[in-house]
Amino acid sequence: MVLEKLGSSLKDTLSKIAKAVFVDDKLINELVKDIQKALLQADVNVQLVFNLTNTIKERIKSEETPSGLTKKEHLVNIVYAELTKFLGGEKKDIELGKEKPAKIMLVGLFGSGKTTAAGKLARYFTKRGKKVAVVGLDIHRPAAMDQLEQVAKQAKVPAFIKKGEKDPVKIYKEFKDQYKKFDVIIVDTAGRDALSKELIDELMKVYDAVKPDENLLVISADIGQAAQKQAQTFHDAGKITGIIATKMDGTAKAGGALSACSVTGAPIKFLGVGEKTEDLEVFNPPGFVGRILGMGDIEALLEKAKEAISEEEAEDISKRLMKGEFTLVDLYEQMSAMKKMGPLSKIMEMVPGFGQIKLPKDMLNVQEGKLEKWKFIMDSCTKEELENPDDIDASRIDRIAKGSGSNPSEVRDLLKQYKVGKKMLKMMKGGDPQKMMQKMQQGKLKGMKGLVKGKKMKFK
Repeated sequence: MVLEKLGSSLKDTLSKIAKAVFVDDKLINELVKDIQKALLQADVNVQLVFNLTNTIKERIKSEETPSGLTKKEHLVNIVYAELTKFLGGEKKDIELGKEKPAKIMLVGLFGSGKTTAAGKLARYFTKRGKKVAVVGLDIHRPAAMDQLEQVAKQAKVPAFIKKGEKDPVKIYKEFKDQYKKFDVIIVDTAGRDALSKELIDELMKVYDAVKPDENLLVISADIGQAAQKQAQTFHDAGKITGIIATKMDGTAKAGGALSACSVTGAPIKFLGVGEKTEDLEVFNPPGFVGRILGMGDIEALLEKAKEAISEEEAEDISKRLMKGEFTLVDLYEQMSAMKKMGPLSKIMEMVPGFGQIKLPKDMLNVQEGKLEKWKFIMDSCTKEELENPDDIDASRIDRIAKGSGSNPSEVRDLLKQYKVGKKMLKMMKGGDPQKMMQKMQQGKLKGMKGLVKGKKMKFK
């Protein structure tokens, strides 16, 4: 999970609020100290941390509780609102401009992940119906052009490069007539091991030649508090319009990169959350804060769902489910769609309510590994059994297990999952998902207690 330790600490803080009998000065002081500790451990700048927590404390003490909310709820709302504001406020969309092609330039130090980010951005815009190309202007790093060619191939877009040329402006201008065929071009520039006058001068010349609609600073999340100085220097020299924070999946100390926007005023626009071309998320501060607080991020979940399954497929599945036609095939299609959306652990943190349930990591890994086995089991089922799983008895379980090369217990496991899904569907049709979540957390829905708490479920 992105910022797992920070999220865990802040969830514990909110849990302390929920368990408190009264909201008094003692609770408020403990809350502020917990938030300070969590943010400092995540490498957020000390002064920024104290400014944030002082604002939270002042708001809690000075504001009247709005009607319809309890004091505790208002307290949580203040923490959520101030953390969201701290990370940039509302989502800042990428600016493509009216003229074609829209130009996005990537800058940053050596090793920050610019070339990989170019491939991810290419895929992101291609998925949204844009015709995209990448341009390689990194003339210093060995094999930089080769790497850009490779990521462009993965993203299925053309790459404009010229190996051996030592003037990046000449490379850019050589292909200028071809850019008109595209909606978006992504320009990958050179980096250095450290900021230098030579690098800044080169970037300014490239900037003047490209005249980008967006000049994005690619910054590694593991750089710590040095991110702020780096962001400020690039911003002063190159008119940074936004930030891409990379390697967000590999470090618990990403607070420096996240708070860089507070220093420069340049908003974070994307997060790199993995090595694959699809591992790029639009940065939405309200949703991101909701995720690390365990409240979920519906917008990000829906965005991933759109990429995993077509609108027509979603509509067809939805119609069948709303009629109560939940079969093993529906279960498999749902699980397949979830697998396309990414690791189950990442999806769980986006679902409201699920982010606060501490599911064991080994359990999540097991769930993801079962999908291929379940496909073999379902291939051994008859059409009648797939459409009416409730009719599968012990003798049929043995036959299906033999036919699929699996154990009867694995067939039963699939049927357990089917029954859990069917019960969840019934609760959702009842129109009260919040009530469903409460019952799941309390273990009151038969068969779901094990799913939530990571225990084996007794199959009947």
